[in-house]
Amino acid sequence: MVNMTLLAFDFGTKSIGVAVGQRLTGTARSLEALKAQDGIPDWSKIELLLQEWQPERVIIGLPLNMDGTEQPLTARARKFANRLHGRFGVQTDLHDERLSTVEARADLFAHGGFKALTKGRVDSLSAVIILESWFENNPAI
Repeated sequence: MVNMTLLAFDFGTKSIGVAVGQRLTGTARSLEALKAQDGIPDWSKIELLLQEWQPERVIIGLPLNMDGTEQPLTARARKFANRLHGRFGVQTDLHDERLSTVEARADLFAHGGFKALTKGRVDSLSAVIILESWFENNPAI
């Protein structure tokens, strides 16, 4: 299996969680979340992340309702993925992120109580969960 570096983003209108992971190990770790203004990130910070990590692929969490239907944020996450691809030419994949925030909050709370539940930490841990889930669901890529 070829080792690939991937970045993942948990898109949000105020904060965008970020994680980096390795295909070989199937694991990811959180990076500092990016602030966003109504869903628009500082694109120069994303460019720096792409230059630093040189990912073969970027995974973006796709927010869906529990029944699998789309919600208003779904279209905005797709637009974010399209802009990433258009601006930087990186291959992007959307991945179902249902319950990633719930899981991230539970994990952070279990290890640090309420003080650990900062927005940026929750969002970046959500990005880790999204990326590790992507690895599990795409073993051959």
